[in-house]
Amino acid sequence: MANIAMLGTGLIGLFYTQSLTGARRRDRVSVVLGRDAAKTRAFAEKWGIPRWTTRLEEAVSGDDVELVVVGLPNHLHSDAVLAAARAGKAVMCTKPLARTAAEARQMLEAVEGAGVFHGYLEDLVYTPKTLKALASVRTGAIGRVLWARSREAHPGPHSDWFWTRPLSGGGAIVDMGCHCIEIGRSFVGKEVRPLEVVCWGATQVHPIEAEDSAVGLVRYATGAVAQFEVAWTFRGGMDLRDEVSGTGGTIWLNHWLRTGFEMFSAPGSGGYVAEKAEGESGWLFPVGDETAALGYDAMFADMLDAYEARRAPTETFYDGYVVNAIMDACYRSIESRRWEKIALELWRGRSESDSTMELVPFDGQHWLIKREKMPDGRTKLILKDRQTGVVTQRVD
Repeated sequence: MANIAMLGTGLIGLFYTQSLTGARRRDRVSVVLGRDAAKTRAFAEKWGIPRWTTRLEEAVSGDDVELVVVGLPNHLHSDAVLAAARAGKAVMCTKPLARTAAEARQMLEAVEGAGVFHGYLEDLVYTPKTLKALASVRTGAIGRVLWARSREAHPGPHSDWFWTRPLSGGGAIVDMGCHCIEIGRSFVGKEVRPLEVVCWGATQVHPIEAEDSAVGLVRYATGAVAQFEVAWTFRGGMDLRDEVSGTGGTIWLNHWLRTGFEMFSAPGSGGYVAEKAEGESGWLFPVGDETAALGYDAMFADMLDAYEARRAPTETFYDGYVVNAIMDACYRSIESRRWEKIALELWRGRSESDSTMELVPFDGQHWLIKREKMPDGRTKLILKDRQTGVVTQRVD
């Protein structure tokens, strides 16, 4: 059992509290921190939390706290993590870890210097479908990963600070690109170094300083490419989809819209449908268990099991630092309109790249390029001569 300080009473704090009090149940939120006293007190009363406060140091330093969960706006992450580290408390922080790689590195060094447990709360790598897909990739079900695509789009975030760049650190890339980048990185292999990025981003709809739409490509040392698409301009709810292509197979994932639960309501549902849903009438796409579908339950199970076992969880602050470094390169690319190198001052993965090509031997003289079944039942082989490089075809 862990006694937890929940920092934040907004949407993410609500989801985290729902998951922590509903999934493992043996863990306890013992104190909650919020900026508004009345709202924080009401939050504590609703969830049966014995103590509440509006003071950060008071929230993280109490004897009734052993683990701090940071669910605050982006510009408050660093102060919260550094306070937890000073107090010698284990700490988990929501995504993105920080606004920049430099800020993320400071947070990483603080927790490692203090010797405290740290976890990066990147929920979308823990969704049920993603976990199963990752297991399939790791057992070689689709061969070597060549390309991954992750998309998150919706009508825009729920709180004002998201829309203010100095507070958030950016727009749709920082808000949702962090999800998509880490999903792609997980499918390619987190031990594989990301090398460079090319990214387009623009403000297409909203009167804000940051980008509300972006598309980017991250190139890895194995030759794999991970594509991300993010937008605060998508109408119709929240679109969460991933695709992975390998030398031996393909995976398609749809996490939110049209996943088997569809409902039509002429008068309107009269209640909450799902996160980022835009209406309560017509065709609706409810979600049966949001905390499970969004990965929160599996994420906290991994985090808290790792904490109890004194091991690192799947996602650590180091992963958050790498994601921030990739996002920094994305913003440089938007400005330069060219590929930009990813500046990773700390790299803890493989130092050498894998072969970017798998040569399949056919016989002593040829490599096999492709095997294809013809309409008449015969088999066509496309072959490359090992010595001359000449490509020929044979029909058997």
